[in-house]
Amino acid sequence: MIDGFLLVDKDGGWTSHDVVAKARKLFGQKKIGHAGTLDPMATGLLVLGLGRATRAIRYVQGASKTYLATAQFGVATDTLDADGAVLNRSPMEFEESDLHAVVARFIGDIMQVPPMVSALKIDGRRLYELAREGREVERKARPVRIDRIEVLEFAPGMYPEVSFEVDCGSGTYIRTLAADLGRALGGSAHLTGLRRTRIG
Repeated sequence: MIDGFLLVDKDGGWTSHDVVAKARKLFGQKKIGHAGTLDPMATGLLVLGLGRATRAIRYVQGASKTYLATAQFGVATDTLDADGAVLNRSPMEFEESDLHAVVARFIGDIMQVPPMVSALKIDGRRLYELAREGREVERKARPVRIDRIEVLEFAPGMYPEVSFEVDCGSGTYIRTLAADLGRALGGSAHLTGLRRTRIG
């Protein structure tokens, strides 16, 4: 049996569980887990623990993370990302200075409501399982920490597109951050791309 950590650059369309299942076949062992779920749409760093290293996964999972993200404003989806169905579309033009002013409000310790389509468990059920059944349950806001948000590109228009980089603590949902930024600017937003580039 192999013991250690494996750093995987996850491709889009794969679930974190898909990656674990593939690794189990490749290495011929069942004792493999992952540190920090990545959504199917998301790409980038997924840390796998093999063998005895699975005991240390929780330490990796709790480490800070860096993400590269892109979001479109003025369009809301039911999953808060491009994989979901469009709920509404309403033009919302704003200046880059407006965006920077709003971004500053989300730096530090904030409260965040987890998205309905997520791996978080409530009463023993994963939220995405309930969402597939057409159910929506109340989710309590949870404390998360965002250390840095850097706006990399801003494409103005009726449906502005923004690329940004985020350093954050464990448990932060970038999809929720994008939606919250849209709400703070008087409209909506959803993620069109997400890549994790660092854990710890």
